[in-house]
Amino acid sequence: MSFASTGLCPALLDAVEQRGYAAPTGIQATAIPAILRGGDVLGQAQTGSGKTAAFVLPVLQQLLATHRATPRQLRALIVVPTRELAAQVGETVRGFAQSLEVPVKTVTVFGGVSINPQMMALRGGADIVVATPGRLLDLVDHNALRLAGIATLVLDEADRLFDLGFADELQRLLALLPPRRQNLFFSATFPPAVEALANGVLRQPARLKAEPMPPAQQPAIVQRAIAVDPGRRTQLLRHLIEQGNVRQALVFAGSRYTTELVAHKLSKAGLAAAPLHGELSQGARTDALAAFKAGGLRVLVATDLAARGLHIAGLPLVVNYDLPRAAVDYVHRIGRTGRAGQEGMAISFVSAATEAHFRLIEKRQQLRVAREQIAGFEPTEAAVADTTPPLADATGGVKGRRKSKKDKLREAAAQGGG
Repeated sequence: MSFASTGLCPALLDAVEQRGYAAPTGIQATAIPAILRGGDVLGQAQTGSGKTAAFVLPVLQQLLATHRATPRQLRALIVVPTRELAAQVGETVRGFAQSLEVPVKTVTVFGGVSINPQMMALRGGADIVVATPGRLLDLVDHNALRLAGIATLVLDEADRLFDLGFADELQRLLALLPPRRQNLFFSATFPPAVEALANGVLRQPARLKAEPMPPAQQPAIVQRAIAVDPGRRTQLLRHLIEQGNVRQALVFAGSRYTTELVAHKLSKAGLAAAPLHGELSQGARTDALAAFKAGGLRVLVATDLAARGLHIAGLPLVVNYDLPRAAVDYVHRIGRTGRAGQEGMAISFVSAATEAHFRLIEKRQQLRVAREQIAGFEPTEAAVADTTPPLADATGGVKGRRKSKKDKLREAAAQGGG
């Protein structure tokens, strides 16, 4: 199948060719025609499948069709959960739009930085706004942005936006939008509870679940689980990176403190490393991610704000230093490697205390990962006997490891919702 068969106009076909896209991925092949038909879409596709282009390209085409009639009236709103993803999606929109004959003004807004430059950027209007929910509502409150003309609403990483931490902001945002609009919700995962909430907003949506990508585009991710005592994880991490001559690694930790501690210890050992978490200034977050993408950092130790949607070209290794609290986040984390048909590896550190939780992750993802031990790092802590019966439902978790309401609200505030 070619992009020409999706219904894209010649200008966008040229833009696609200029960016080196040979053929549409599964989600692009199904979503682009569905969006161009004007209906609502609920699109689910694995990470690395090109879902950003799947909604950006048809949104740009719809904008071109009405651009001259309503210049500089905000027509498309793309909402994402984190600042880093907002910046990345904004770059994608501008990349496709720069070769179009009709200028398309795209403004990216997010919290953690001064609101004044963003208000200045919105003077004279915008065609497309990419935003995190909190800053978007701030701009509405400052009368810098009006949402009455929105024709298309896109929620990228929609399952995260329907989480408790964003629920109030999202409901307020939806109330400000015109009732007659196109809704496009995309994510790699849609747990049943989230899909039920989305169904309350969508109108007879086209439900798209991308078929597995062709072999040339399939994520080739080798998944490993290494048994190790918690106190030996940093040493093991260093050992794996150095002995494996790993060019770069994205390491996921469960807290701000852990990201900083691990990054500090790795740096002292001679590995260029930096933390990335929601309590850093936006400048520090931007600099750390840019340095990692440019190859200036060998290790980025991050909280889950780096798990959603970010594209880091050619990333060879993802490490779950701490296991994700929610089983669904495992998919998003490991999806940072093995993108666009390249090979990648995902390693999870599993201790006696977290063995039951990792078994739950395996069950949710319908996989089984053999436990390994590394010579010199064999665990000494005894496994805790698991006397609880197997969980039969699809949404439960390990007692004591599920996020509380306060946990979720703190995480949303810290990791870029503002």
